[in-house]
Amino acid sequence: MSDKGTRPAWLSRLASWDAAVIVITVLVLVIASGAVENFGSSRNFTFLLLDLLPIALIALPMTFVIVTGEIDLSVASTLGLTSAVMGDLWNRGLPIETIIPLCLVLGAVLGALNGFFVTVLKLPSLAVTIGTLALYRGLAFVVLGDSAVADFPRDYTSWVTGTIGGGAIPNVLIPLVVLALVFGLVLHATPIGRSVFAAGASEQAARFAGIRVAPLKFWLYVVSGLVAGLAGVLWTLRYSSARADNGLGMELAVVAAVLLGGVSIFGGKGTLPGVLAGVVLLATLQNALRLQDVSNEALNVVTGVLLIISVLLPNIVIRFRAALRRRATT
Repeated sequence: MSDKGTRPAWLSRLASWDAAVIVITVLVLVIASGAVENFGSSRNFTFLLLDLLPIALIALPMTFVIVTGEIDLSVASTLGLTSAVMGDLWNRGLPIETIIPLCLVLGAVLGALNGFFVTVLKLPSLAVTIGTLALYRGLAFVVLGDSAVADFPRDYTSWVTGTIGGGAIPNVLIPLVVLALVFGLVLHATPIGRSVFAAGASEQAARFAGIRVAPLKFWLYVVSGLVAGLAGVLWTLRYSSARADNGLGMELAVVAAVLLGGVSIFGGKGTLPGVLAGVVLLATLQNALRLQDVSNEALNVVTGVLLIISVLLPNIVIRFRAALRRRATT
């Protein structure tokens, strides 16, 4: 398939936003390796992968949600509440093998609550998830207060912080890679993925085509909550610390990474490889800046700027191309 019959498909692909992000990510990695001291060390590489893990995990279902034209801003609070409940249950003496499945169920239930408000009560997802962002974080502080719970089983914490064969690749990259492959196949090679894109492009047209849009979106929110719960479990085990403020503010990094990877905030467009490149690009920039002793406040500024650019620039490009087409036809 060609672009208006004038450009080969492979050339259009190379000129796409997500392909550009992948190239920029590789360039930033190369430049940071040469310009930032200790960036290229195996130890820092391990930390970089561990830091991007929760963002990458949550970005997988978030991609589906945004492609349908919705959003979920409660994911970081779901992570925090999951972590707080995990700590509380551990304090109560439950075995970790029971706690982890319970926390995953909790994440799914929190996601289902979002899905109920959005698909059954037909409320705007932005307003709903801003509300549950505050609700879930508040509940996390109700459960655990300002205290922290530690001393989780060493076997579990060691596995999460450990590396494959003692190298630089963290063990927890294995579930991330498996999930990325599953989500990628579902989005780009199954009827479910085609339904997701159709619902985002035109919800009314998708309904006429027989797609059950409301159940589709509901289950996407359930999966989003489930994966955020998993991220909460892994976060807690990595730091061996359950806290109510774990993951505070991370929803902005997730949304920034997804949009930076080429997913349209208006729905209907995006690829998972582009999103993963966006995650790596964001994590690389933050890691390199931390090594330069840049403050967390400045890192938030960088995230905010990237978020604005990822929303603004594609629209500028679309308008520029439309202007060129109008000039060509007049």
